[in-house]
Amino acid sequence: MSTDEFDLREPELTAADLLVLDDEHFAPETVAIVTGAASGIGRATAVALAANGLTVVGADIDEDGLDGTVELADDVDAPGTVHPVPTDLTDEDAVEAMVDAAAEAGDLRYVANVAGMQHIASIPDFPMEKYDLLLDIMLRAPFLTAKLAMPHIRATEDGVGAIGNMSSVHGHYATQDKPAYITAKHGLTGLTRAIAAEGEGTLRGFSVSVGYVLTPLMVNQIEDTAAERGISEQEVVEDVMLGQARTKEMMTPAEVANLFVFGFSSHGKHLNGGDMLHDGGYTTTYE
Repeated sequence: MSTDEFDLREPELTAADLLVLDDEHFAPETVAIVTGAASGIGRATAVALAANGLTVVGADIDEDGLDGTVELADDVDAPGTVHPVPTDLTDEDAVEAMVDAAAEAGDLRYVANVAGMQHIASIPDFPMEKYDLLLDIMLRAPFLTAKLAMPHIRATEDGVGAIGNMSSVHGHYATQDKPAYITAKHGLTGLTRAIAAEGEGTLRGFSVSVGYVLTPLMVNQIEDTAAERGISEQEVVEDVMLGQARTKEMMTPAEVANLFVFGFSSHGKHLNGGDMLHDGGYTTTYE
């Protein structure tokens, strides 16, 4: 089998791919923040929430990518709107301005901390500047966003809302050559539980953990992983990415976005401090 037998292109998102739920808070006056909204899972999550009628503040450093997300929401005839807010998540003032913009747009109830990055290297060879950047984006920024958003969620009429954090199979176990990513994802587990502990039941925290998803971030890892491990790109896809999974296909961004939709909805009201693990059996089975 060759990598040609795997279609590694990010699939086109259509309205039919999106979970739409009836929920009293899924309305234009409700605001959701989505970080990393310019591509991949973040883009799909922003569009999925807009498809459920919410007002979405899409945050990302990639302004052109955010424009593409707005266009995609229009293409699927989403009844809600996506407001692009260019944001450098490593800049504390920029994060504060992003949360302020969301609060001004309506009742801020939901946050999807999706933004992420990857760097492939062993611990002895890992550049600390890359470690600092990755942890700033994937752990400090979610903490800061939660810190700033929680008072706004509590200030709504009923205090109902949720903060969802994008975790991973790497938040459950470790593989080689992704030490900073693994550290960040394990840290998000603690943040998620801390939010739940302080949320008094109405303000919930949850995380979403998946395996490999057809995003630009994942596709760009293949060559780097092959070089770091001294194996072929074919072996990366077959053995590293799909070898341990029982479901032999990668998830799509829309499938992950739908988990955030469910988690934010009233159907997920008992999801608090927990993790939604959809990994095709990756972390729960072995041969």
